[in-house]
Amino acid sequence: MTQTSLYIRPAGPSDAGPIADISRQTFYDSFAEQNSPENMALFMNGPFGREVLMSEIGEPSNFFFLACMDREVLGYVKMRLAPNPPALEGADAIEIARIYVIKEAIGKGVGQALMQHCLDTARNMKKEIIWLGVWEHNLKAISFYRKWGFERFGEHIFVLGNDPQTDWLMWKKL
Repeated sequence: MTQTSLYIRPAGPSDAGPIADISRQTFYDSFAEQNSPENMALFMNGPFGREVLMSEIGEPSNFFFLACMDREVLGYVKMRLAPNPPALEGADAIEIARIYVIKEAIGKGVGQALMQHCLDTARNMKKEIIWLGVWEHNLKAISFYRKWGFERFGEHIFVLGNDPQTDWLMWKKL
């Protein structure tokens, strides 16, 4: 995969189905081994259900961008203007809510291209801070974010099924 053939484009309503499918498959591939089948099923059939995910596309506070090659979607990012965590109260910030890459494209520059697009988008929006939440046990993702200059500033609880898990909150000043 060469960087010149990879492109990023805004997602539209017709992309809702593919985004939901990538979300569900990527989440399952990434976290099923570390979680019980019961909790995965509760999450995948509830807050991470296909229809729920598809409904996010039209929300005005959400911004979706697709990483594509030859019309194939290799990953996407969801950025959102959401209430800041208490530690960022009053800051002009934007969240990277999801940055997902299909299993076959991991390590091929897709995540890097999406992250660069996030930073460029946040800067173009004149944001002061970009932040995200990442599961404390997702060491590969934490390492990726640290390479981009993100630092831990707090934590919050993410409930997967019936399992309260700790997400680290990480930020980068722009």
